[in-house]
Amino acid sequence: MIMASITDCSLLKLPKIKYRAGNITALEGLKDIPFEMKRLFYVYDIPGGVVRGGHAHHQCHQLIIAASGSFDVQIDDGKNKKTFNLNRPYFALHVVPGVWNNLSNFSSGAICLVLASEKYSEADYIRNYQDYLKLVR
Repeated sequence: MIMASITDCSLLKLPKIKYRAGNITALEGLKDIPFEMKRLFYVYDIPGGVVRGGHAHHQCHQLIIAASGSFDVQIDDGKNKKTFNLNRPYFALHVVPGVWNNLSNFSSGAICLVLASEKYSEADYIRNYQDYLKLVR
């Protein structure tokens, strides 16, 4: 597992092309984002009060974007915690491997878009917080 700190995570301002008919954000891996994307997924129709995430990765980088609406992302390295409110589709939170994350406080109609550096692999996930703390300490 890559040992990381919340200071290794960053809020990125994504390129935004303004048009009268609506804005566009286009992303290219290794140009606009700090990794080559191998997977994209999005979470939507999230019931009120639900917490998503609740895991860390051994290898996978994630770029988390509020494609619509808003939500909070709490990152945690086992010592420090920080919460980001994502509410604009041209900002993204880069979560590095080894950092725990929780997503909460989803607004009605929120869509959470995630770009990932790796294809899905259950072995890459750390899903138990106590196990995570043992790994990082």
